[in-house]
Amino acid sequence: MRIAMIGTGYVGLVSGACFSEFGTDVVCVDKDSSKIDRLLAGEIPIFEPGLDKLVANNVAAGRLSFTTDLATAVKGADAVFIAVGTPSRAGDGQADLTFVRQAAKEVAEVMEGYTVVVTKSTVPVGTGREVAEIIRATRPDADFDVASNPEFLREGAAINDFMRPDRVVIGTLEPRAQEVLRELYRPLYLIETPIIFTQLETSELIKYSANAFLAVKITFINEIADLCEKVGADVHDVAKGIGLDGRIGRKFLHPGPGYGGSCFPKDTTALAHTAREKGSPVRIVETVVDINDKRKKGMADKVIAHCGGSLEGKKVAVLGLTFKPNTDDMRDAPSIDIVPALRAAGAAVSVYDPEGIEEAKKVISDVTWCENAYDTMPDADVLVIITEWNEFRGLDLGRVKSLMKAPSMVDLRNIYNPAEMANAGFDYESVGRPSGLAEAGE
Repeated sequence: MRIAMIGTGYVGLVSGACFSEFGTDVVCVDKDSSKIDRLLAGEIPIFEPGLDKLVANNVAAGRLSFTTDLATAVKGADAVFIAVGTPSRAGDGQADLTFVRQAAKEVAEVMEGYTVVVTKSTVPVGTGREVAEIIRATRPDADFDVASNPEFLREGAAINDFMRPDRVVIGTLEPRAQEVLRELYRPLYLIETPIIFTQLETSELIKYSANAFLAVKITFINEIADLCEKVGADVHDVAKGIGLDGRIGRKFLHPGPGYGGSCFPKDTTALAHTAREKGSPVRIVETVVDINDKRKKGMADKVIAHCGGSLEGKKVAVLGLTFKPNTDDMRDAPSIDIVPALRAAGAAVSVYDPEGIEEAKKVISDVTWCENAYDTMPDADVLVIITEWNEFRGLDLGRVKSLMKAPSMVDLRNIYNPAEMANAGFDYESVGRPSGLAEAGE
């Protein structure tokens, strides 16, 4: 079987590499010649654990290739996946389908024989039908079906998510298209992965609904964390107490500075827009979007309050900039709101992130960029943890104290134990938990 993957961004590159690992002949195509040149040279343009080795192995095996020539990629393909970007449209937050529409037209112009055109990009309900109309208008004689196949990949764990998914959702009721995609995903039948076939619109809405629900869950526990701080409760115990209920589940009940990344902010906004447009607003999601935006902006206030109400003339050390660990993705990361707010409050800010520095430099300025965690700390008045990279979980607290002006930490990811931090002599504050002094009974 042979497929073409249009777009070598996060979704396209990971999906293409994983399909080739299944034994499929995959050609990835992108208009960005510099990106293709890097891939041809063996360089991976994004950071995703294990992706470099996966790509190299399948290129060497002859199953994975890269090109800027769409016609070469599409001709003879059993399926063509559209995995281009769908950024939020300025003004209303709806997904911008410019690249999807362009890809559909260009695929129509060069496709040969029966082809399944699959939208892998996250798109609003109705996009699959629109793609079919574009192809039909461009090539009235084309023999094709359009299907939806949303991705459910977590950055930092994408390869495992693709290889061992909770489910595969395919939006098409056309028998020929189902046969092609069932064969493509045949390796997953061997591990009894649920594969759900639905109509186009249902598949598109499943993707948005899944991300919106997880965003709601994150926002819920964040608001409960705020309440915990007011009443003296521990949000971790609350999360455990409700998460053990099988109807609720433990995942995504981790308090923090708000969600970010390439999916949740964009998809919640797009779903809310579509729902309003159709006259059936999803008010819960609209509220979540508003709360999350305010939360990210409010995290700097938490740091300021911890420092006595003013950061004027003080130094803040910041660990972690990406929206989550194990990625270099800075899209809608909380740090984009937090760091500039700390600077605006009068602080000098030194920052470090294991993988995100280069991407962070595109959206954050007027800070001191450091080469490791400890370089941020000399003479710092407070240490702020924004992203929970593993290397921040085991800091040498004695060394941290010796470097800082004062042993003070605001842990926005709750990776340390309050009582242990109090015993180590730190003025420690986290999210939704009693202070260490209170826990230690001092």
